[in-house]
Amino acid sequence: MADSDIPRTPPLLLPDAIHEAIKPGTALLRLETTQSREGLLDGAWWPRTRDIETELPALISVLTGHLGPITRVGVDASAWNGLPTRLVIDDQVVRLDSDPVGDDTVLITRGHNDHFALLVIPPDTTAGAAREAMARAVQADNITQAAQILIATTPEPEDSAADAAG
Repeated sequence: MADSDIPRTPPLLLPDAIHEAIKPGTALLRLETTQSREGLLDGAWWPRTRDIETELPALISVLTGHLGPITRVGVDASAWNGLPTRLVIDDQVVRLDSDPVGDDTVLITRGHNDHFALLVIPPDTTAGAAREAMARAVQADNITQAAQILIATTPEPEDSAADAAG
């Protein structure tokens, strides 16, 4: 069999039309792939909306499959449309804490004191910027704060770029 006869699998990248293709309540998540947990962040999450009751169940379901039972989630209440004190997800009670972690971070707790920090990519982020931010967040040696990753990966508005060039 020649190399040209072998079916090629396209790379698993987020398509440019990801916003239209992915519905609210679908977890778009990328986790660090090493066990070292030396970086500041353990992964990145790209919710589709600011409705925590729509977005969080899918994230918790996916994370439970990788990490085991999730007991608490810490988020910045100002970043979400309403924040209940708890949700029942997959027959498990998950407590939600309003932490001043910033709207760019969510803290996931399993057990009593094992925390995972995820970069939260704003729902209105472009697919290209989201891909880049997720890639930076999961680098094993990442020492860049979540807010700085978002600033570095947000494209400049078209008008600002034209003004700077003119």
